[in-house]
Amino acid sequence: MQELKICLLFVLFLSCSQKRETVYPQKAKLTSSVYASVTIQPDSLYKVYTVVAGILDENLVEEGDLVKKGDAILKINDRAPKLNSDNAYLSLQQSKENVQGNAAILKDIEDDIYSAKLKFTNDSINFSRQKRLWDQNIGSKSEYDTKKLAYELSENQLKQQKARYARTKYDLETKMEQAKNSYSTTQIVIDDYTVNSKINGRVYAILKEPGELVNTLEPLGAIGSATNFKIVMLIDEVDIIKVKVGQQTLVTLDAYPKEVFTASVSKIYPQKDERSQTFTIEALFTKTPATLYPGLAGEGNIVISEKEDVLTIPIEYLMDGNMVETEEGEVQVEVGFKNLESVEIVSGITESTKLLKPKV
Repeated sequence: MQELKICLLFVLFLSCSQKRETVYPQKAKLTSSVYASVTIQPDSLYKVYTVVAGILDENLVEEGDLVKKGDAILKINDRAPKLNSDNAYLSLQQSKENVQGNAAILKDIEDDIYSAKLKFTNDSINFSRQKRLWDQNIGSKSEYDTKKLAYELSENQLKQQKARYARTKYDLETKMEQAKNSYSTTQIVIDDYTVNSKINGRVYAILKEPGELVNTLEPLGAIGSATNFKIVMLIDEVDIIKVKVGQQTLVTLDAYPKEVFTASVSKIYPQKDERSQTFTIEALFTKTPATLYPGLAGEGNIVISEKEDVLTIPIEYLMDGNMVETEEGEVQVEVGFKNLESVEIVSGITESTKLLKPKV
């Protein structure tokens, strides 16, 4: 009798253990999306480089500092260029003095011109007087020729002095402009030894310490926006053709495990990464989280299409792509839209059809 009870209990237990899960199809909104891995990056993020090589003299900012466009970030040792600039400045000042100041070069020529003018005026008066006399047949031809020659020589000398002044002034002004250009060039070179921010933003990385050798090939730091962030997503190549600019994206971040953020696709990069076989996509937050840091990771789902009020079943109840199991047996259905969780049923069953979960 005892053995019979044990057998009955075992049969009852076996019957209960084999009871299958069921579900009824439901009308619902069905959304299809594409998965992407997510990394947060500041907008306008760029690596800082120098255009000259040398020894890093000083970091003028620290990581996390806010900077404005044009602010100095770091300084490279510039003693040699500074000396060149000082020498160029002295040459420029000397050139200015030669042109604009009381330097003897032009002053001497001006004095020569003044003397030539006086002599020309005197010779002109003498020649005019002698010419009037000669026109009246007074005086000798020799005296007339002498006065005329003196007049012509002094006139020519005055012209030569004026031409000399103009030529010398032009040469001095040209040298002054050349000195200005040389000084400006040295200033540009000195400016190259100070690296400035190209944007208003935040310093996210300083990669070199004072005393280290720097060159034009290695980045010295990184600067990006302090307030605007973008979502960088990697998407599988089989899904890239489904994605378009403007599509809604649902983003979850490891730093905010209980929140879902909405964003919109803003850019699609056409070049595939051959190593990872993925494409890069950018999206912008509809509402930016309160605190973000570069490199925050998470997941994204890009909504590629939506359907309202469609008959759906859990995707695990679908067998062989187009079959479901009911209490009366297996039924073929027409499948429509689907995502990772649910599938649309176009025909074959109704909301009142009780479905059995397939056996594992």
